[in-house]
Amino acid sequence: MTQDYDVVIVGAGPAGLTAALTLGGAERRVLLLDGGPPRNARATAAHNVFTRDGCAPTDLKTLGLRDLRPYDITVRHTPAREARVLEDGFAIRHDGGWARARRLLFASGVRDRLPHIPGLRERWGLTVHHCPYCDGWPNRDARLGVLGSHQEGHHLALNVRAWTEDVCLLTDGPDELTDEQREDLRCVGVPLYRRPIMRVSGKETVTVHFQDGQRLELEGLFLNPTQVQNSTLPAALGCELDAKSRVVVNENGMTSVRGIWAAGDMAGAPQYVANAAASGMTAAVSLNTTLIHEDVRARGAAFHKSPDEDPEVGVA
Repeated sequence: MTQDYDVVIVGAGPAGLTAALTLGGAERRVLLLDGGPPRNARATAAHNVFTRDGCAPTDLKTLGLRDLRPYDITVRHTPAREARVLEDGFAIRHDGGWARARRLLFASGVRDRLPHIPGLRERWGLTVHHCPYCDGWPNRDARLGVLGSHQEGHHLALNVRAWTEDVCLLTDGPDELTDEQREDLRCVGVPLYRRPIMRVSGKETVTVHFQDGQRLELEGLFLNPTQVQNSTLPAALGCELDAKSRVVVNENGMTSVRGIWAAGDMAGAPQYVANAAASGMTAAVSLNTTLIHEDVRARGAAFHKSPDEDPEVGVA
């Protein structure tokens, strides 16, 4: 083991950076492993971020890392490669070697899995979006499409319509909607396109190419992708995952494995920058509280084992 820390934080998005800031301010020795660019790196701006509305996601990260400088926080720009449970904590291997920590906090995020439609990935974060609360304002009054079916497509289409009246729902085949959901869409003027999609193209706009040769011109497209964990380490360490592959945590960010916390998108927090940051602080405070109590117990045990201590000292 090359280095010892109170905490190793895996991931340097809003959750990991806020957790590091909280623990650094609590005078803990922290190792922050920055595994790469944020999930929203391709987005032009982050919205609904207090004092930083419209800031580029990569700039937010730069500012967050700068805030850590006054504290005993080591930042390494490498992912965690391997993790092991020890009797008194955890061992984490990264590109610089091994580190040992009393506690482990995962904030490694999730990875989006887009539908298998050629052209979507290349436009992700540019003209193809996920969150209307992040990208609705820049696309207000635009001609927008929502790609999806059943309940999720219905829900997203109604949400996107809050920013523009020109919205259509593309189901890429049978819509799987209920009669009530179809009536909702009809009442607010959201047309359905059930034709299978062959591909999408365009730079400033989005052209949807259907398999029957028809085209649909849009100014933007929203969809709700499925997601998987960005890191396999939580599962490898025994952390419980739910049906959507999110790490199961309690209200304080504790996982099912003692000594391990998780925060941010990977733990099912609402997927906004502010919520991820808040969950990072909640997990960090909970984690630090356990260290405080552990330190008190260790001092008490050392006191009672010492033969040189006066038993009357400190007794009222």
